[in-house]
Amino acid sequence: MSLLPSQQIVLASGNAGKIKEIQAIMAAHTIVPQAQFNVPEADETGATFIENAILKARNAALHTGLPAIADDSGLVVDALGGEPGVISARYAGPAATAADNVAKLLAELKGVPAAQRSARFICVIVLMEHALDPCPKIAQGVWEGRILEQPTGANGFGYDPVFWVPEYDCSSAQLSAQTKNSLSHRGGALRALLALN
Repeated sequence: MSLLPSQQIVLASGNAGKIKEIQAIMAAHTIVPQAQFNVPEADETGATFIENAILKARNAALHTGLPAIADDSGLVVDALGGEPGVISARYAGPAATAADNVAKLLAELKGVPAAQRSARFICVIVLMEHALDPCPKIAQGVWEGRILEQPTGANGFGYDPVFWVPEYDCSSAQLSAQTKNSLSHRGGALRALLALN
């Protein structure tokens, strides 16, 4: 399947931050959030980012009859054995806010020295031509960094205020949207996906 600029592609996400980033990176395409079609949220029951992205894309394609794109992403912290991982958005509980998740992360890492706070954002993007697509396109992006001891910066969303970006010696939340998109896991995954078409 080739992504045509005039073709509507459903974005299987209700996360305003993700929607904004994906629409910015794929500005040449017609990306429509699934909320505009009243698509119910998919149950993220997968054990991996790939499984969850496929579940979300399939759900959106099934309810709309259109091609669908979905990402599943999260923060992987080495000192925590890979947590929060696939439950990054629900790390502090099912109704957790971003601030709740960040607070729990910092509490779990209390006393861990800077050299041992290595982490990375991982994003898997899936494009399904239709709900029964037997061979969805899959791309991945990784963004290496470290977890700060306290939140810094007001941009971005999620764990951005505590994710230190070595290239710029600041948190992800201190980067402009354009700079973040050029470096981030989601930007990398989207560019890899577009290269598959």
